[in-house]
Amino acid sequence: MTAVQLNTMNTELWQSIGAIADSESLMKRLTRYAKKLVKEKNDPTLMTKEEFFAKLDRAEKQPGKRFESVDELDKYIRSL
Repeated sequence: MTAVQLNTMNTELWQSIGAIADSESLMKRLTRYAKKLVKEKNDPTLMTKEEFFAKLDRAEKQPGKRFESVDELDKYIRSL
């Protein structure tokens, strides 16, 4: 996205916020939605359904590994 496009979006956003600023209920909704967007941006575990199933497919193709005890598992994890 170009700087001009970002500037235009920024202006439109602030104009929209200004238009609803006098409505407490709309401002509450906007605040809740903005918080959801921030969570999405900061959550590195979010993935699409397709990404999830592609990850499962890749994992199924990898050789399995078994551990006889929790200690063995712990040693393996620490060695990574």
